[in-house]
Amino acid sequence: MTRQIMVGSVPIGGGAPIAIQSMLNTPTNDVKACLAQIDKLYTAGCQIVRLAVPNQEAAAAFSQICKESPLPLVADIHFDYKLAIAAAQGGASKIRINPGNIGGEDRVKAVVDVCRDLHIPIRIGVNGGSLEKSLLEKYGHPTAEALVESAFSHLELLEKYGFYDTCVSMKSSTVPTMVKACRLFREKCDYPLHIGVTETGPVKMGLMKSAMGIGALLLDGIGDTIRVSLTDDPVEEIYAAKDILKAAGLRKEGVNIISCPTCGRTKIDLIGLVNRVDAALKDCEKPITVAVMGCVVNGPGEAREADIGIAGGDGFGMIFEKGVQTMKLPYDQLLDALLKRIEEI
Repeated sequence: MTRQIMVGSVPIGGGAPIAIQSMLNTPTNDVKACLAQIDKLYTAGCQIVRLAVPNQEAAAAFSQICKESPLPLVADIHFDYKLAIAAAQGGASKIRINPGNIGGEDRVKAVVDVCRDLHIPIRIGVNGGSLEKSLLEKYGHPTAEALVESAFSHLELLEKYGFYDTCVSMKSSTVPTMVKACRLFREKCDYPLHIGVTETGPVKMGLMKSAMGIGALLLDGIGDTIRVSLTDDPVEEIYAAKDILKAAGLRKEGVNIISCPTCGRTKIDLIGLVNRVDAALKDCEKPITVAVMGCVVNGPGEAREADIGIAGGDGFGMIFEKGVQTMKLPYDQLLDALLKRIEEI
């Protein structure tokens, strides 16, 4: 079991449920836009939000956002240690610093001293794209070993000043590198890990890379908090994170939809129906499995373990529960009848 830190009221590590994070893509100095996006993320199920703090204007706005946010906020700091101090004093629930660009030891100490006094945890965010020059010269490129060495060197620096309220991330745009780095780190250390694949590319590829990288680690029992990085609306990151956690068997809340891939027996628009069911149940938190199957021959049999499901025929379909038919309806009535029954469950 890993150590535990507290990000606001959210426990990270120590056996706590895996927390879902995201990052705003609105300018931090636009307080109204940031709060609006935070509210959407909160509604979607996000638990922790990170904001970029690139300058003093953003630091002032960050402080104002902290006062009104329903979620704990993480200040994302690059280059200027004074911004980290300002964010900590302004109400941050966690400070994320990049060891490759925050500056010398004296600057790190200055941040540590403020965070210790205010009981604010620090995330050491190692990124393959901004490793220290000495490590790039040693390893030739951002290897998993280089990421781990970077993380440990900065953990040792924080520990030198008596700071242990820390979590670590080692991110890469290359899935095997990220996974190997986290596995190597976990073999040697019990600090909590924030896991995710960075710079994942277009949405489709981003989902696949994130599912592979995050999922592989979760199945190993590695990871205390996650972020799915997508070039998209941050709300989609939350839905993707929930899906990954459900697929890994680590999240019981929310609907698990199963559906067949269609075949020559399919007489309905199964693809369109699955998409409509998915959209209608996206925010449903009931821990149920819903099946959407293409034919009445195999549907209830293959999906007999589903709590409820529908299977299409030629112009009609059935609703079944635990493999037993409960209704036979015209195709155009199936979806409404399914949703109504789910409300009753």
